[in-house]
Amino acid sequence: MQLEEVAKALKELGHPTRLFIFKHLVKAGEQGLPVGELQKQLGIPGSTLSHHISALVSV
Repeated sequence: MQLEEVAKALKELGHPTRLFIFKHLVKAGEQGLPVGELQKQLGIPGSTLSHHISALVSV
């Protein structure tokens, strides 16, 4: 992984909501976690959750 890629990944994970999503998905493992469960735990609209997930997928 190049330095720029690492910096981009850390930038995306620097957002509290994205870090929460990442942490819970890693914790869930291969079993995964329903998006509705993440939305419920975070208390945010689906469109906002989608925005954060898209940002994480891009890294």
